This record gives sequence, C-alpha cells and structure tokens, in this order.
Amino acid sequence: MFEIRIICDPSETDRITTTLGAAFTTGAVRQAPTRDRTRARLYVTAEHTPEPEWPTPEQAYTGAPSIARETRWCSEHVDHPDYDGEGDREFWIRWAALLDRHALNARARGRRSPTEADAEHVARHLMDIDGATVICDPRHYVRQQYHRWLTHP
Repeated sequence: MFEIRIICDPSETDRITTTLGAAFTTGAVRQAPTRDRTRARLYVTAEHTPEPEWPTPEQAYTGAPSIARETRWCSEHVDHPDYDGEGDREFWIRWAALLDRHALNARARGRRSPTEADAEHVARHLMDIDGATVICDPRHYVRQQYHRWLTHP
C-alpha cells in the first residue's frame, strides 16, 4: 500500500480521481485546499491492482478444434456473403486464437514466424472491438477470451 498526493486545479479533481481508480485499487480520496487556496490537494491510499490470471496456451486451447478445422471455419466465414467483418466478435476471437496457435507452434520448433506480428495485430484489433482497457500482452488477452468463449459459448 502507498499514499499518493496530488496538487491540481480544483476542476480536475473528478477526472484525476477517476483515472487513479482505474489504475489502482484506491481508498477514499481526502481533499484539502492548498495554502494559497488556489489549488486542491488530493490524498489517496492505493494498492496495485492485481494482475488478472491469464490462462497458459495449454489451458486456453485445451478442447479447441484442430488448427485445420479452425482455419477452414475462418475461411468459410470470411467467404460467406453475409460477412461484414468488423463487428463479428466470434470471428475475431477465433482468428486471433488461430494466429496465436500458429505462432506458438513456430516458436516451439525454434522458429520466429511472420505470424507473430499478425497474431499481435489481430489481438489488438480484438481488444479494440471489446473496448478492453487492460494493459497486458494482447495475446494473453486473446487466450483469456478464447478460453471463455470455448468454455461458455
């Protein structure tokens, strides 16, 4: 636990308090004017927000369809006349996980695959679709979301 002291313009106290609450687990914010009474002093006790539990690749992809089957599903889905792309969360989860699995397989064979960059890019796109504000490795986020989708469709 630690304490944060901020001196700011009184009009910024709500925005700062909200931002701190998003970044840390915080206690009550205590506020007092500065000596010259032109600014506000904020005092808040805080703790680092615990890192979420990220599933390992093995945990995330246990019970997943084969890579070949997922590749087929993604290809057929994209080729479908009703496919509109952006808003189809299931597609983006499955596509991101497929690229992650390809990159993991290449790494296991001691190779760096161009799929690594693609996996990162599509993972970030999924985070954008979800409006995810977590700070993490985007591929960890994909594994978490794929595991949730796979176990609770």
